[in-house]
Amino acid sequence: MNSEAAEEGTMITSTSASASESEKVDFSSSEIEYVSYGGEHHLPLIMRLVDEELSEPYSIFTYRYFVYLWPQLSFLAFHRGTCIGTVVCKMGEHRNTFRGYIAMLVVIKPYRGRGIATELVTRSIQVMMESGCQEVTLEAEVTNKGALALYGRLGFIRAKRLFRYYLNGVDAFRLKLLFPPLQNSFLLPMNKNDGHYHQDYLQQEGCSESHHG
Repeated sequence: MNSEAAEEGTMITSTSASASESEKVDFSSSEIEYVSYGGEHHLPLIMRLVDEELSEPYSIFTYRYFVYLWPQLSFLAFHRGTCIGTVVCKMGEHRNTFRGYIAMLVVIKPYRGRGIATELVTRSIQVMMESGCQEVTLEAEVTNKGALALYGRLGFIRAKRLFRYYLNGVDAFRLKLLFPPLQNSFLLPMNKNDGHYHQDYLQQEGCSESHHG
């Protein structure tokens, strides 16, 4: 991990192939339950997903750094009692800017391409906006077309290319989403199943890739 990554407290982006049709699970979006991080019983679920789906190993202390300090920014997706996706984030002051940061995003292969990753990210960004963040950032491998497409649909721009950013030598794009000054009038849409409706700021689109930033 380079010095710039250490300063951000960042993770590593992993490229994941799309699941084949035979791996897909037949389900309705109404069957997916989204919950915020609720305590120690959720931590093993997050760790298992990240360890199984992404390439970089992390100690339990890394996970606890995020979920203990910013539990309101971590969400999990369940289908029939099984955890099938998660997002882990943080926020804080960074060079005179109050910034949100997306550290990990995982949806297991059979459930990709159905908007679950977008819903997870959207929920975290919504909390960041309501908490006063001025922007959100993350890193993604330049080869991770799924993650780049997902964040492009959500309005992220490629702010910088980071050469040989990852341990495997792959370059990364630093992606950034800037909030308008009157951010309270640009609220994000939530899942219709929750009964919460907001003004549309980010598009609710699905993605077949998982990543962590």
